[in-house]
Amino acid sequence: MKPYFAFQWHITDTCNQRCKHCYIFAEDNCKQLTEMLFEKMEQIIADILKMCEKLNRTPYLYITGGDPILHKDFWKLAEKLKNNNIRWAILGNPFHLNDEICQNLRDHGCVKYQLSLDGMQEMHDSFRKPGSFDTTIEKIDCIKKSGMYCAVMSTVSSVNIADFPQLIDLCVEKNVDVFAFGRYCPTSGQKSEEYHIPPNEYRNFLDMCYLKFQEHKKNGCKTTFQLKDHLWTLYLYENELFKIPENHDPGMIYDGCHCGIGHMTILPTGDVYACRRMESKIGNVFETSLYDLFMGAELDAYRQWDKFEKCSKCELRGYCRGCPAVTFGYTGNMYASNPQCWKEYNVITGEKL
Repeated sequence: MKPYFAFQWHITDTCNQRCKHCYIFAEDNCKQLTEMLFEKMEQIIADILKMCEKLNRTPYLYITGGDPILHKDFWKLAEKLKNNNIRWAILGNPFHLNDEICQNLRDHGCVKYQLSLDGMQEMHDSFRKPGSFDTTIEKIDCIKKSGMYCAVMSTVSSVNIADFPQLIDLCVEKNVDVFAFGRYCPTSGQKSEEYHIPPNEYRNFLDMCYLKFQEHKKNGCKTTFQLKDHLWTLYLYENELFKIPENHDPGMIYDGCHCGIGHMTILPTGDVYACRRMESKIGNVFETSLYDLFMGAELDAYRQWDKFEKCSKCELRGYCRGCPAVTFGYTGNMYASNPQCWKEYNVITGEKL
């Protein structure tokens, strides 16, 4: 099978929540909501297929918003994706889901529905809105019953880090298919200090999570614990659970952050971002083809691996690189030292990073 190329496609800004860490509304709560016309979405599907054919990749679409189901032409888009045999998933809210809608999604080819849980009830609802936690838990069974995978994604910060032991147990109890988390990405300097996790504390957090994951696996749980955060690579490396292949090319990028490699974000306006979690606009799909944007100079700025101040000196450069978006959120410079990386020395060269 051809390698996947992932597109995070925001088809609408419309949403019935105003989450504290949402990058759409964080800086401008009174922004005008944008929704992409169906005719424009048809153009994008054709462009995605052309790009992936040229790159010999298989497209994988994450349809999101806002809440994508609120788009007036959502089901027309779902039919179009089905007819083109495109693999797709939804990153959305739980509020409009029921057995009929979930089954309809599955029948249109949606393979996964990703929900968000950012802590237990009090914590989660403080981020989202009252009732969000209970509704999210309720809809897990609804999603799974339809035959779709149910994924739960969390955002970890100093504010909610203490909730994660219980949250992991809850996801296992609810037979969630996939559980993962990413670090909070600041959207303003004012928020960065409030949510920051110091490097050693974050390493201890990963240690707690890993031990919990192993405990649940021994007890036969079927949840896949996706090690989404790239700093998991460092954790596994230090614990001799990941080894750099002997024949690897130090100049190659094998894994880690997919920004500039195998991922692009499309907004309702047609603007294309290297990564939606930071200011990284590289053009507009209605002015320049996705293939030309991917191969172009604007995106090349996110492939300048030697510019990373700390990561470029690390033996894990080709497998990790932290999260440039998180780094950008805290420092305004994606090439700066990653704020949760606890590594100080290259163990091979002894050089201080």
